[in-house]
Amino acid sequence: MTQSLLLSDPRPADTLARLDEQARDYARMGEALTWLAERWRDRPSLDEAAAAAGLSPFHFQRLFTRWVGVSPKTFNAALIHAEARALMDDGVGLLDVAYDVGLSGPSRLHDLFVAQEAVTPGEAKRRGEGLEIVWGVAPTPFGPGLFAFTDRGLAGLGFTDEGGEKAAFEDLHQRWPAARWRRDDQAAGEWAVRAFGEQAGPVPLVLIGPPFQVQVWKALLRIPSGRTATYAQVAAWAGKPGAFRATGAAIGANPISWLIPCHRALARDNRLTGYHWGLPRKAAMLAREAALAS
Repeated sequence: MTQSLLLSDPRPADTLARLDEQARDYARMGEALTWLAERWRDRPSLDEAAAAAGLSPFHFQRLFTRWVGVSPKTFNAALIHAEARALMDDGVGLLDVAYDVGLSGPSRLHDLFVAQEAVTPGEAKRRGEGLEIVWGVAPTPFGPGLFAFTDRGLAGLGFTDEGGEKAAFEDLHQRWPAARWRRDDQAAGEWAVRAFGEQAGPVPLVLIGPPFQVQVWKALLRIPSGRTATYAQVAAWAGKPGAFRATGAAIGANPISWLIPCHRALARDNRLTGYHWGLPRKAAMLAREAALAS
């Protein structure tokens, strides 16, 4: 059975206000994170990063720290440490000190306990028939989020930019077109607090899809925050080693972004490949997790 979820954040309204602030920051900070991620080897200065973002150094430092949770300097160090850790995983010998400053335990914000319940194959095949799905828009650290949920838990989480809510809803709706849909933005805000609040408890997820897709989505949960895995690794965890193309398709069909971390799946050569909600958002997610985990 799916575990019941208790909202443990003592000030959900404060958390929602913070998420709204982070959502407004995301558009500019996503571009800044991408710029820094492409140039971390050059160790750009604060002035250079601020100029690229079109902000004064003071404003950039304040905005960046508010959204990412660490300063630009600390963020750049986290990227270096993440690269060192990746080299270690590949068997490259490094000084012990490189290991000591590598990524450690993930932030509580991103180390979510997930309770999973898959719908039956028959329910999945009927494309939502007999289900009532409530949906709504609420702020997240990655822009406006679209939340879709049933009485059993969260079934969908997508992202959009301002003005793109209708298209994002259609994206979720076409997955389960036979369901009864009802909008409730207030309830979506409660789910945003549960998913992104620092004191969030277990988040029950309802996995609606064919059996192999569900296996892949569960396999993605094995990737720790601040780390990545290849499609080949995910395929092996899902019990289908060698099924790279089918695994990639299942990852792309993941309806619950962020909580089922498809953004942590990379190509064999560690390239950032396609992400349903945009590569800049995927880069921002990985960069933010790396910074908060260090």
